[in-house]
Amino acid sequence: MKTEAENRGDDQILVHDSSVDHKRRLPLRASTGVWKASLFIIAIEFSERLSYFGIATSLVIYLTRVIRQDLKTAARNVNYWTGVTTLMPLFGGFLADAYLGRFSTVLVSTIVYLFGLSLLTLSTLVPSLKACGSEPCDEPRKLHEVLFFTAIYLISVGTGGHKPSLESFGADQFDDDHAEERKQKMSFFNWWNSGLCAGVIFGVTLIVYVQEHVGWGMAGVILTSVMATSLAIFLVGRPVYRYRAPLGSPLTPLLQVLVAAFTRRNLPYPSNSAHLYEVQATDKVHGRLLTHTNRLKFLDKAAIVGETSNSAGKQSPWRLATVTRVEELKLVLNMIPIWIASIPFGICVAQTYTFFIKQCATLDRKIGNTFIIPASSMFCLAAVGMIISVAIYDRLLVPILRKTTGNERGITILQRIGIGMIFSFMAMSVAGLVERKRLGVVKGSPTKGSGAMSVFWLGPQFLIIGIADGFALVGLQEYFYDQVPDSMRSLGIAFYLSVNGAANFVSSLLITAVDRITGKSSGGKSWFGDNLNTSRLDHFYWLIAGIVAVNLCFFVLFARQYAYKSVQRTTVADCFDGDGKAGGVTSAV
Repeated sequence: MKTEAENRGDDQILVHDSSVDHKRRLPLRASTGVWKASLFIIAIEFSERLSYFGIATSLVIYLTRVIRQDLKTAARNVNYWTGVTTLMPLFGGFLADAYLGRFSTVLVSTIVYLFGLSLLTLSTLVPSLKACGSEPCDEPRKLHEVLFFTAIYLISVGTGGHKPSLESFGADQFDDDHAEERKQKMSFFNWWNSGLCAGVIFGVTLIVYVQEHVGWGMAGVILTSVMATSLAIFLVGRPVYRYRAPLGSPLTPLLQVLVAAFTRRNLPYPSNSAHLYEVQATDKVHGRLLTHTNRLKFLDKAAIVGETSNSAGKQSPWRLATVTRVEELKLVLNMIPIWIASIPFGICVAQTYTFFIKQCATLDRKIGNTFIIPASSMFCLAAVGMIISVAIYDRLLVPILRKTTGNERGITILQRIGIGMIFSFMAMSVAGLVERKRLGVVKGSPTKGSGAMSVFWLGPQFLIIGIADGFALVGLQEYFYDQVPDSMRSLGIAFYLSVNGAANFVSSLLITAVDRITGKSSGGKSWFGDNLNTSRLDHFYWLIAGIVAVNLCFFVLFARQYAYKSVQRTTVADCFDGDGKAGGVTSAV
């Protein structure tokens, strides 16, 4: 038997976190994982975000200009597509965790994504497949509409497997049981989003410029080529990756706890939680052991060993669950109010792809006498805001906060999300003020309209929503990866993505509801007219700001009562909490 010192030395050479290398052996710490592997993974994320935002930010413009949809229909279609795109990862994340594994899921989904980009390129490049045979035309070809929507929804399917699997695969390159790698993982999410934002900036500047001044077909050629190249780069990094095998459906153990708790509902609670059933650390094959918490105590019934249970280890998991399994179910249930409370933030983000971009199209976008900024390119200010906030937070604030709070993260995850929600409230408030000024300019100069107003008036709202993303969006990524059971981490990233998906659907429903209510109660004049000049987006933005403010109060209440995941540690410390502190379960805010 090895001594503790020998085990420590072994841990410095090999990685013992249930991962394997590309030859299915224990990974060597020095030659696999961490940043050497993550850089390959961030490269393909750059390509995916380049493609997604190159399409998403111009989609409302394409639907109104080329396919001739009115503003309300185009906004709803963008929200539906964005909603499907961000809800599909629930399915992709489940497949990755349960059956395919994260690497294989990334590979397959990227190929599907590539096929969607190729079809989109053909529908906008081949003359017989274009929207119009001659420019302009009043009625686009039905074949083009079918191919166009098929292509963008194929991209949705590709994103569904790509997004949750790639990000969790990147985070898997860092060992949670190794102090230095655990700190590096906290920075990983920050720099992952910096790479993501770099893709966003090029997508909403270079790609959008090509779309407007050269054509959508050429933009599609660029996106398809970049995606194919990044796929090749991703495959080159295969020898340095750390892989985790799928463990079967992550939902089955959760269901087993519910059944066992119901079966043992009449058993009395033991006088000490230490008497609840748990496997020994030496018997643990996959995942880490969690410490017991007193929340949702009725679920503890599933881990009570009855007096007649002579051999608990031989009992069916449908009749007796371990403390770890019980705590995993508690983690999932505790996420529900946080997930719901994050939706109003997602509604704010949804406006940047639709109404913010449409506002840009009505303003003066000239720089000098000749160059005109594409409307969608203004979105790069949001990406810039996010990069700046992430860099300042990671390099300046976190080191200071670590010393003052004693927390490895600087502040807790939910505190970071809450700060982002405050910025989203500010963004919607500012957007309402700027829109009111724009409407005033239109009223004062009916002939020139809002063309007399510079597009840079919209700069503050883009920058503030970008700063909000740097706190809340990155915080949500980290929260849904870190606080789910270890076997559900791809699904955890999918939960994060589904916040934006649900928010887009809610945003569409909100537009429909507000349109009907204001159309009946405001003398027949809806807040959403045929164009922006006959609409009242300022009122709509302030309505969203009010929703965010009320929701923030509930979020703080939930966050203050939240108990983070507490993992049993045997080498680094006795236990480690998900909020970044060593020790027992603590509150969030």
